[in-house]
Amino acid sequence: MWLFYAVLSAVFASLTAILAKVGLEGIDSTLATAIRTGVVLLLSWLMVFLVGGQRDLPLLTKNNLIFLGLSGLATGFSWLCYYRALQIGRVSQVAPVDKLSVILTIALSVIFLHEPLTAKTIIGAGLLAAGLLVLI
Repeated sequence: MWLFYAVLSAVFASLTAILAKVGLEGIDSTLATAIRTGVVLLLSWLMVFLVGGQRDLPLLTKNNLIFLGLSGLATGFSWLCYYRALQIGRVSQVAPVDKLSVILTIALSVIFLHEPLTAKTIIGAGLLAAGLLVLI
């Protein structure tokens, strides 16, 4: 089931870039990011209540809040930078560079989460890096 959601994520991420590029025309990229973030916030809370996720509110720990908060800050900075890059660059170049995050995530997951680094992962990350170099 994870693959289904991962593919949907890729489809929506692709649409995000295209729709954002059109929506950024003539406005400040930080304003665009704030509008996008507001929509994401509303959709997220709507989904929480639709699926009953609010039941877990009392289960939140200090650790959950700290790391989810830090993740939110990283997301915010990522979106601000991404929208600025989209505004001044070509989507066909910005989007692949943004996917460099996959390679960085693999490296960080090995360092901080002690996930195994397999030959398959190394080859895949290398191919992603090679593809990135070709695209930019």
